[in-house]
Amino acid sequence: MKRLTCIDLFCGCGGFTLGMERAGFSTLAAADSNLEAITVFRKNFPSVPHILHEDLTLFSPTEMAHLIGAQEVDVIVGGPPCQGFSTVRQRDGSNSGPRMVQDERRHLYREFLRYVGFFQPKVFVMENVLGIKSAAGGTFFTKVQKEARAKGYRVHGQVTRAARLGVPQKRQRQLIIGTRSDIPGYFRGELEPSPRINVAPDGTRGLKDHVTLWEAIGDLPPLVAGAGSEDSEYDAERFAKQFRLYGGRYLLDVLEAAPDNKLTAHVARPHSDRDLRDFAKLREGEHCAQAMKRGEEFEFPYDKKTFTDRYTRQHRNETCSTIVAHLSKDGLMFIHPTQPRSLTAREAARVQSFPDWFQLPVARTQQFRLIGNAVPPLVAESVGWAIKSYLASSINSTPFRFDLEPLPANQAEAVQWLLPLVHAADHKTLHRIPSPEFKRGWHAVGFLHAGLHPDSARENGTEISHQAEDIPEIRKAEPRLLAPYYVQSGWPVVLAPVAVEAWRRYEIGELSDDQLYCSEAVAAGMCCRAPDLLDEVKREREKLPA
Repeated sequence: MKRLTCIDLFCGCGGFTLGMERAGFSTLAAADSNLEAITVFRKNFPSVPHILHEDLTLFSPTEMAHLIGAQEVDVIVGGPPCQGFSTVRQRDGSNSGPRMVQDERRHLYREFLRYVGFFQPKVFVMENVLGIKSAAGGTFFTKVQKEARAKGYRVHGQVTRAARLGVPQKRQRQLIIGTRSDIPGYFRGELEPSPRINVAPDGTRGLKDHVTLWEAIGDLPPLVAGAGSEDSEYDAERFAKQFRLYGGRYLLDVLEAAPDNKLTAHVARPHSDRDLRDFAKLREGEHCAQAMKRGEEFEFPYDKKTFTDRYTRQHRNETCSTIVAHLSKDGLMFIHPTQPRSLTAREAARVQSFPDWFQLPVARTQQFRLIGNAVPPLVAESVGWAIKSYLASSINSTPFRFDLEPLPANQAEAVQWLLPLVHAADHKTLHRIPSPEFKRGWHAVGFLHAGLHPDSARENGTEISHQAEDIPEIRKAEPRLLAPYYVQSGWPVVLAPVAVEAWRRYEIGELSDDQLYCSEAVAAGMCCRAPDLLDEVKREREKLPA
């Protein structure tokens, strides 16, 4: 049967596509407005049929559908430009408060959602910086979720910690995940490491420790500042030594390194004599503020209170600092652990989990910028595996058994089960509700509100709306089950403390995973409201891989 399909929007140099393809997806098209990004993408993904150098504010979903010959796609992924939400820019008030700069890049999420609305994928995943949650007081984080729900998606946000997924850096990013609301079940829990990295150095299963910077780059030939070439020899002896030290979980399975292959983009940028003298004063794993605290004097002519981490020497036995596009400027925050220079583009690519065969046929400044802006392929691969697992559990498992007890028989019974929890929330006595009664009420939430996600209830935001869909059967019994509700999460205000209590009980073990994410209650409620849903889901099942 056919592979699941995806489209990569704002694709950059292809980190998301690489991860999704490694997870078994077929990329129908990728698009970006940056010519250098598309140049690199085309070099590395010749099998992707449509790689488009297009401004998505001008290029319509209809045009893309005509090109790819389809108006349906399983998944849409992408990372609309994140600079407009960067926390770095918040330091001067440019992303928040009265001094907020109007940055048009903040509105590109709407182009992403325009494609989502047209193609109606089963799942979409938008990646951005953590700063999207706080930019303009959270306005954009709220808008993305509100507008996605209006297009028929169950939406939640979750933070990815790249090191937990096998990427050797401290990178954290915000994912906004939407699942089509006619597909029952929740996309749930933290992402798990890809099978290719989920192995310890001793060969046992499970990512028992973080991949360190040295495991990622320790075998690369040493360079001095300004040395190296775009096409160089790989040292077979260093490869063998690296394999003996760390095994193949990163060297072979992620980097796909081989001693007879050429190295590309392993070129050290030049540094001034002053910078090199300052580099020499740093201990491994130390930045200049720490060195100044122990008495070192640096020559750089900057305000030492503002540029406390201007120079940072990375530590070989720890994860690297987050690889960012600013590497294209000077690289001084990414000084090599043992050599007097900053990291090369190949080293940065390895830290981002790009394999050695991934080529960067653009100028060095652009190499750094594209790698810094990319989604780490290992993170994208974890996303891909999670999507496949979600779709398999939500669709491939039909017909539904509905054997998770208790489940209400209809909406009226669900409302009656939920009312005791609402009253307890009013009196702040939810913690006193006996476990069986609480589980009944919690499952009733899923039965009545298929479009909500338990994870989103942990980030409600502050904006409240009183305009909600009118469901007479619910409104007559308790109108607060419909409105007011939090615009960001979609959760009715009266149910927010119920969700908090559900999470508390989950964390102490009173609720299991299946009881917290009560997918069967959601499915039962959907089938109650739309009896022909089972037939629709069966048709979707036939489209999925075996």
